[in-house]
Amino acid sequence: MPTILIDGQWRSAVNGQTIAVLNPCDGKPFTTIDRGTQADIDLAVEAAQRALDGAWGRMTATERGRIMIRFGELILKHAEEIAQIEARDTGKPMTVARNDIIAVARYFEFYGGAADKVHGQQIPYMNGYNVQVVRVPHGVTAHIIPWNYPAQMFGRTLAPALAMGNAAVLKPSEDACLSGLRLAELAMEAGLPPGALNVVTGYGHEAGAALTAHTGINFATFTGSPEVGVMVQESTAKNSVPCVLELGGKSPQIVFNDADLDKALPIIVKAITQNAGQTCSAGSRLLVQKDIYEKFTGMVAEAFKKVKVGAPEMDLDCGPIVNKKQFERVNGFIEESIATGVPLLARGALAEGLSKDGYYVAPALFGAVPRDHKLACKEVFGPVLAAMPFDDEEDAVRLANATEFGLVSGVWTENGGRQQRMAQRLHTGQVFINCYGAGGGVELPFGGMKRSGHGREKGFLALEEMSTTKTVVLHHG
Repeated sequence: MPTILIDGQWRSAVNGQTIAVLNPCDGKPFTTIDRGTQADIDLAVEAAQRALDGAWGRMTATERGRIMIRFGELILKHAEEIAQIEARDTGKPMTVARNDIIAVARYFEFYGGAADKVHGQQIPYMNGYNVQVVRVPHGVTAHIIPWNYPAQMFGRTLAPALAMGNAAVLKPSEDACLSGLRLAELAMEAGLPPGALNVVTGYGHEAGAALTAHTGINFATFTGSPEVGVMVQESTAKNSVPCVLELGGKSPQIVFNDADLDKALPIIVKAITQNAGQTCSAGSRLLVQKDIYEKFTGMVAEAFKKVKVGAPEMDLDCGPIVNKKQFERVNGFIEESIATGVPLLARGALAEGLSKDGYYVAPALFGAVPRDHKLACKEVFGPVLAAMPFDDEEDAVRLANATEFGLVSGVWTENGGRQQRMAQRLHTGQVFINCYGAGGGVELPFGGMKRSGHGREKGFLALEEMSTTKTVVLHHG
């Protein structure tokens, strides 16, 4: 079927071309998507503007909220179907895929309920004047989402944008977008007017680049690599269009000698192995106080040996890497680390009977990783954990902040004063203490510092990002 949604209608790309969709479990194509380009983006942006000028733009916040809540209910009704699509497209275990779909529904429940609760301000001013500050939508918003959590990212970026009354154009990843296409069908069924949501599949350098450079958009969001994030920001800046960027991380798990190690262990292992480590907020650095370093890394090594990798239906700890390019990148990090003498402490195991052409990687634990090594500072985006010892609190802060990223950090200590000091000094957008949320829930503002990007998604702050203010001054005499 056609995979481009414009003005409420599914259609093929203007150029008639398609892209093969590969199964990461065996590397073989199993369907195709349309290869949208500039011509399709033009049509999508025009449709979004018509929706703003028409029924969608005139709709009250309460009505928007009701549509979104109905959408959330439809997602739950079709949850198993969408999870099956998500698992096949990305390779993730079924349990993870099912949890992702529940999370998508939660986005639309949360922002559907919030749509009519965004209030403005009344400003005291000179006699004879009434001054209001109201929140209004940006207009046409552009959304480019990645392949690691295609369903969740659909909700994370679109729900607050639609709640504020924007009309959206979505460019999903060409590597994994099938769950998003099914979700878009359900959005129409929930009552979203034609043009309020438009979806253009295609390559990033074609459809994505055309979208961010389009003179008809008023705001953009992008989740992906720092390199592409810079290109997105340069593109939108030419038209003075603001954007929210989430560009990955090299997040530390900091374990002090007073930590509850038994509590920390399974959470730390899951934070790097879940979704095969293909998570922006993955806890990819393990910083352990020197006097417990050998003990705790030994515990982590034993846990790593029990991690199993398999196909989605096996429902194990990890699935495959999403594509060949990323598979080769992750293996390159592992091979280079071994070749340069970094100790390999443990590896997980691949299940029996997997296709030799699948993109499976056994999780790897390295340590002690030299502080200036590539593995200590570069994002792998795979199930690879770099362990490093530190001396004291000051050294832990210095080591934790010693990367260009600043997305998430985890702190494990029973010392209340240290908990507060670490939370203040860590240069990350989220800090988890004696827990690790891998980005946190829908309610928790999420975004980075430094090269991890700027702007915030999730929580009520996302509604502020997806809108702007208008000051209305009335002189009544």
